Amino acid sequence: MKVDHLVTMANQIGTFFASYPDQEEASSEIASHLQRFWAPPMRRQLLEHVELNEGEGLHAPVLASIRTHVTRLTPALPRTAAAG
Repeated sequence: MKVDHLVTMANQIGTFFASYPDQEEASSEIASHLQRFWAPPMRRQLLEHVELNEGEGLHAPVLASIRTHVTRLTPALPRTAAAG
């Protein structure tokens, strides 16, 4: 998926949670949404964009949420079959 599309979708999520009066809760909810509903490859691509391009195009609250919750947003590595 193109990173521009991921940035747009992440910003839309951020816009939804921007109405929360508690910004820490909003940040947590942004991360929760990304974790629950975005496939691991999408999250990997977004995290790579933040790392390599400083999150260019992401709204400040979304970028802050990703940076704060990077550990929980990082997908687990796939398990490999044990050699027999």
